[in-house]
Amino acid sequence: NLNAVIEAFEKHGNDIAAVIVEPVAANMGLVLPDRDFLSGLRIITKDRGALLIFDEVITGFRVAPGGAQEFYGIMPDLTCLGKIIGGGLPVGAYGGKREIMERMAPVGDIYQAGTLSGNPLAMAAGIATLKILKDREIYNRLEEKGRALFSGLEIAARIAGQAITVNRIGSMGTIFFTKGRVKDYESVKKADAVKYAKFYRAMLHRGIYLAPSAFETAFVSLAHDKDIIQKTIEFAAESMKGI
Repeated sequence: NLNAVIEAFEKHGNDIAAVIVEPVAANMGLVLPDRDFLSGLRIITKDRGALLIFDEVITGFRVAPGGAQEFYGIMPDLTCLGKIIGGGLPVGAYGGKREIMERMAPVGDIYQAGTLSGNPLAMAAGIATLKILKDREIYNRLEEKGRALFSGLEIAARIAGQAITVNRIGSMGTIFFTKGRVKDYESVKKADAVKYAKFYRAMLHRGIYLAPSAFETAFVSLAHDKDIIQKTIEFAAESMKGI
């Protein structure tokens, strides 16, 4: 809600140090931003001297090599990343503009450290992962797999007579058992969680393990081949008919 952000700055002015946001909301199911939302945040924060911080723990390396900021062409001041950079191992990272990062210890006056910072196992996994992700063709393959799975699930729902809305970007997506566009938290809450729970159990019975919550984001990986995707779609059609 860009207007709410504008109102907050008008009310609090220079007291706002930063705006921290998931560029693509992925913790209430996947909800894509309105076209002007992220660019609006960039303009407002720049004008008011506040930092724009992107939480790309989920979107980082999933929607594009440069994350959602590359996909939407919006450059934040700082970026947070999670275990995606470590092949799933516990690891986090942050980075940003030189003038900010030069303030960090040991060079600058802002102290930052952690017991597991630079853990050798996580760093080795991270380096191996990043070497693989240098191949940009990977993202074309992920886009194809994501499109095949989630468009196939939409077709499966129509065959089964179920009303669903699918939100997807790159290899990420969510099925909402609801009609109409899902664009914010209010429209997310209209999704039928009970129906999803029945769908989840029916799919689990057929050997397909989905996220147990109706409000999680699903991810396609390179390990998901055509056969697995096709079976998932077929089983989804069967499962939806039984709801």
